[in-house]
Amino acid sequence: MIPYSTQTIEDEDIDAVKNILRSPFLTCGPTVTDFEEQTASYVNASYAVAVNSCTSALHIAMMALGVTDSDRVFVSAISFVASANCARYLGADVDFIDTDKFTGNLDVNHLEQMLIDAEKQNRLPKVVVAVHLSGRPVDLQRIYELKIKYGFYLIEDAAHALGAIYKGHKIGDCFFSDITVFSFHPVKIITTAEGGMCLTNDETLYRKMKLYSSHGIEHDKQFLINKDMPNFYYEMQSLGYNYRMSDVHAALGISQLSRIEDFLSKRRELAKEWEELLSSDKNLTLPPADSNDSVSSWHLYQVGIPFGKRDFVYNTLRHRGICVQVHYLPIYKHPYYQSIKNYPSLPGAEYFFERTLSLPLYPKLKKLDLQMCAATLLGLIDEKKL
Repeated sequence: MIPYSTQTIEDEDIDAVKNILRSPFLTCGPTVTDFEEQTASYVNASYAVAVNSCTSALHIAMMALGVTDSDRVFVSAISFVASANCARYLGADVDFIDTDKFTGNLDVNHLEQMLIDAEKQNRLPKVVVAVHLSGRPVDLQRIYELKIKYGFYLIEDAAHALGAIYKGHKIGDCFFSDITVFSFHPVKIITTAEGGMCLTNDETLYRKMKLYSSHGIEHDKQFLINKDMPNFYYEMQSLGYNYRMSDVHAALGISQLSRIEDFLSKRRELAKEWEELLSSDKNLTLPPADSNDSVSSWHLYQVGIPFGKRDFVYNTLRHRGICVQVHYLPIYKHPYYQSIKNYPSLPGAEYFFERTLSLPLYPKLKKLDLQMCAATLLGLIDEKKL
């Protein structure tokens, strides 16, 4: 079986984890801090908070921005459910932004119209969550201009996009946003087995997210409310969660981060190979190539299959040992969100979902296997005259 994606683990990763297992600290030690600092340095952000998942990162980001059950949050419609759930955890009203029908990324024109309508209703969102789907950056410049005009906070959901570049800015530097979140799930650009991270340039947001990730407890004497206390003293200053990352996971992350440029180079090379092999078939819609303004991390290689044929192609390829995947059902179509309110259908998101198929793409994918996958897909389309 050829998976759509899988982790890349080498001996040096295993050795890094072994070293931590032999050390005095398995958790709450210095390795997590090292990983935070190295990641922040890599993306040129000021602060980083490592946590146990990207979902946790999204949750504490929302908390730090002060989202409550009286607030409204706008979220890209095509994404994993965590992009919206993080607002629902806090009781916020969630509405969905339509996406480009070919890329699945946030449609800025639709966002602008939503903001115009929301201003008339005096119901502007407190936060917008913009998803860099598949690792391709959204148009952050235009979203930033809307952010300034309408006064919302911006979270970049960059679960797919570590290593991506937008107009010379690495995704994660928070030049256009308040907070960026990354995922280190096994299929992502680098992995910590499970893990996530928040990046920000705002020290106040950083301090809040740090607290919320660890029970709301403060140990640092300079930030204590009651300062004249013995050295053993610590205090819970807010209601937080146990979202901490362990040193074991952080060690794996540091080892992986040291090879990120190799991972990215391989992904980009394979994406070009896919493009060369599939571009002759006009039945397929291919993702946009990288440009000077937008460089993808190529977490996913998503193609558009002709209407009504995607599920047949999906099932047939999987039967033949090629484990393609679908990313994603529009979030508002899940039963939970259907039970909340009558969300309108979004034409771009519906179009994208009905046609999208994620093809195998990961650093260890052999070109010969990729070529076989491409030949199988093209032969299937030709055979069935899709």
